[in-house]
Amino acid sequence: MPAEFQWTIHAIVFLIGIVALTGVAAWTDTWTRRIPNWLTLPMFALGWVYQGIFFGGEGLLHGLQGFALGFGTFFVLWLIGGGGGGDVKLMGALSVWLGFKYTLYVMVLSTVFVILGTAAVMIYEALTRGVRQTQKKYLATGKTDADGKPVFKAETIEQKQGRRIMAYALPVALATWLMMLANLTVLKNGPLNP
Repeated sequence: MPAEFQWTIHAIVFLIGIVALTGVAAWTDTWTRRIPNWLTLPMFALGWVYQGIFFGGEGLLHGLQGFALGFGTFFVLWLIGGGGGGDVKLMGALSVWLGFKYTLYVMVLSTVFVILGTAAVMIYEALTRGVRQTQKKYLATGKTDADGKPVFKAETIEQKQGRRIMAYALPVALATWLMMLANLTVLKNGPLNP
């Protein structure tokens, strides 16, 4: 068990920065399906300032490693159509603050939350709407015209977003907060040192 948590200035700055970033991102992504640049870009820059001031060169290296993992992974997913640009920017900003190890924890835990959340939504939708209507709503394939013939045309961004089951910023926020709580109680090093 780590030593009792100390409310140091770097821990307070970290908690305020991370809760603000993930909380606002979860709110905006849930209600508007967008993660705004006015949130992610300043928080990205502030992450570097935080790492440099409180941890010096070692912190900047941890921020760079976290950024390579978080931004790099989500950028590749975005390139192949597996995520949105806002998710890439969110993970880019968040990972600078977290460093490599904690970014990895958040990515794994948020993936678990996405799987559980998606399963819950799909089961609920299938029970309330029926399997066929659920397929029609969420699958890109199976679209038909008025005569029941398959329609083969590219989806618009709005159509893709309409099929989106859950906003990714919410699982990221939950995973980040759970990881911070675990860090304060059971993980080595206490207040999220790099």
